[in-house]
Amino acid sequence: MSLTPLKPQHTQVTSDSLAVSDSLNQPAPSALSCLRLGIGGPVGSGKTALTLRLCQNLRDTINMAVVTNDIYTKEDSQFLTRNNAMPAERIRGVETGGCPHTAIREDASINLTTIAELQATFEGLEMIIIESGGDNLAATFSPELSDLTLYVIDVSAGDKIPRKGGPGITKSDLLIINKTDLAPMVGASLDVMERDAKKMRGDKPFIFSNMKTGDGLTEIIAFIKEHGMLA
Repeated sequence: MSLTPLKPQHTQVTSDSLAVSDSLNQPAPSALSCLRLGIGGPVGSGKTALTLRLCQNLRDTINMAVVTNDIYTKEDSQFLTRNNAMPAERIRGVETGGCPHTAIREDASINLTTIAELQATFEGLEMIIIESGGDNLAATFSPELSDLTLYVIDVSAGDKIPRKGGPGITKSDLLIINKTDLAPMVGASLDVMERDAKKMRGDKPFIFSNMKTGDGLTEIIAFIKEHGMLA
C-alpha cells in the first residue's frame, strides 16, 4: 500500500521564538530534541514486537533509546532487554500505576522526565520510542510527548475494529493492522479491514503487517525515516 506524505511533525521555530532567545547563537528548540516516536494500541496487538523489530533494525544506524509503559510491572522493558533489543541502559520501564492513557495524554510528566534523563545520559540521541501500555481505542498521545504516532491493532480482534474508530485509528500518523496471518483462523476479512480503514482515515496511511515474520516492517521503517526526518 502506498503511503500518503505527511507534513513533518517537529516543532517549528518562529521569528517570535527567536526574538525571545537569550542569544541568536543559541540552538533552536528543535535542535535540542530528538524524534519522539509514540507507539500505541490495545493489549496484545503487537506493540512490543514492533518495538523490538525497530530496535533490531535501526540501532546500528540511529542513536536511539526506548521508554515502555506498564501499569504495575516493567514486563515490556524486561522483554526487550531479554531479547537484546539494545543495551539495557537504553531501555527504561515506566510503571504508570493507573490507566495507561493517563501517562501518555493527561499527565505525561513521568514519561517526559524519563526522556529527559535518557537525553542527559546519551548525548546526541536521534530517536526515543515511547511505547504505551495496552489500552482501548480512545487512547492517544499528547502532542507534548510524541512527534510521530504509530497505532497498532491486530486482526485477531476481528475485522470490525477499524470501523469502530477512536483517536488511535482515525488520527494516528500511521495505522498498523498487525497479525495478518491470523485472519483465516478468526474469520476476519482483510478486504473489509482495508475498506473500513480507508473510510475512517481518509488520506492518512495505514499498512498491514505481521511482526512475527517481519512483513510490512520495511514500509514502516521507511515511513518513520521520512516523516520523522531521519532519512
